[in-house]
Amino acid sequence: MEGESLLQELQTIDAQCIMSTYARQPVLFVKGCGARLWDASGRDYIDFLGGIAVDAVGHCHPRVVQAVQQQITRLIHVSNLFYTEPQFRLAQKLTAVAGMDKVFFCNSGAEANECALKIARKWGKRKEPPAIEIVAVEGAFHGRLFGTLSVTAQAKYQKPYEPLVPGVRVVPRNDVPALREAITPSTCAVILEPIQGESGVHPLSVEFLHAARERCNEVGALLIFDEVQTGMGRTGAWFLWQQLGIAPDVLTSAKALGGGLPIGACMARGEAADVLEKGDHGSTFAGGPVVAAAALATIEAIEAEGMLHNASTMGDYLRQQIASWRETLPVTEIRGAGMMIGFDLDVPVARAVVGKALQEGVVVNATGENTIRLLPPLNLSREEADEGLHRLKTAIENAVKETSHA
Repeated sequence: MEGESLLQELQTIDAQCIMSTYARQPVLFVKGCGARLWDASGRDYIDFLGGIAVDAVGHCHPRVVQAVQQQITRLIHVSNLFYTEPQFRLAQKLTAVAGMDKVFFCNSGAEANECALKIARKWGKRKEPPAIEIVAVEGAFHGRLFGTLSVTAQAKYQKPYEPLVPGVRVVPRNDVPALREAITPSTCAVILEPIQGESGVHPLSVEFLHAARERCNEVGALLIFDEVQTGMGRTGAWFLWQQLGIAPDVLTSAKALGGGLPIGACMARGEAADVLEKGDHGSTFAGGPVVAAAALATIEAIEAEGMLHNASTMGDYLRQQIASWRETLPVTEIRGAGMMIGFDLDVPVARAVVGKALQEGVVVNATGENTIRLLPPLNLSREEADEGLHRLKTAIENAVKETSHA
């Protein structure tokens, strides 16, 4: 009862004091460890969402906790007007694992993509006449700032805030002829997610990605990969581009990078890495000592504990188990790579499943009426996977039953 009372109190504060931008589930989480969460009543949950791909090394990973505890007692913030060691150690390590040359640190994925767009526009203005157009892909999600919103080609996000930043051309997902036609000498960059996460875990085809790389080379435009969700080991490699063998000029990361703390990174290679000069861009909090220490510890944990391999093998296992449900459940298409999984149901109950799943003790996400998205920690164990899958299957069965009886 005490947990329920506290939840009700917070819901009252939410209604009175918080802008109504989130549709929150009625649960109050108070503790996390690995792939498990506990609510205020002491009930445990298997976390198949991982803070929307943030908690890649699980909740409160000991290596991350220790790094934060040690750093926070020494120095929290001094700004980027000075040197602090964690930021530079992180920069050295992150660019090495990402295969990039230089990095600009920020605080989120949207900010990382905003930096990438600024690099692209400055790059394009070197030409005569200037190339200022940016090509984006339908169904993309790159953030909610005005620049990133303008390349987030989904009407539900864009329409309330029009007019948006001009100079964006949008092509259909995996339409190679349309992509080739859209990329012209007036194009400064193409921005895309190798797997579109927020629209339902939709991979872009290898042919489409190759065409983007080829046309960017032909016209002198930059290829930007938004790997905010696919990066940091999510698909079984540090970044998906490394598995595909299609190298971007600019690469963005965030979400899992900080082990739960807010940090973003815009990385670049070759000439693109030197576009921004002193005074061109900045951020007060970016790359601060505490978050940088957490991010470095996150990378070290992924390396030390073989999480890239586990993300690949356990991701395959999860997809195989979900595919076996087709015998009794209305599961249709299953998509994704590694620990980034989306699967469709042929009845529109996905949002109901989210609530039913919480009742069963498993955290998942719906990206629409028919699609369930899973983004578990990369160190998910077989036992945790089986337990979570059992709970999720029960939730889907219950949601389908209610629909059939309605």
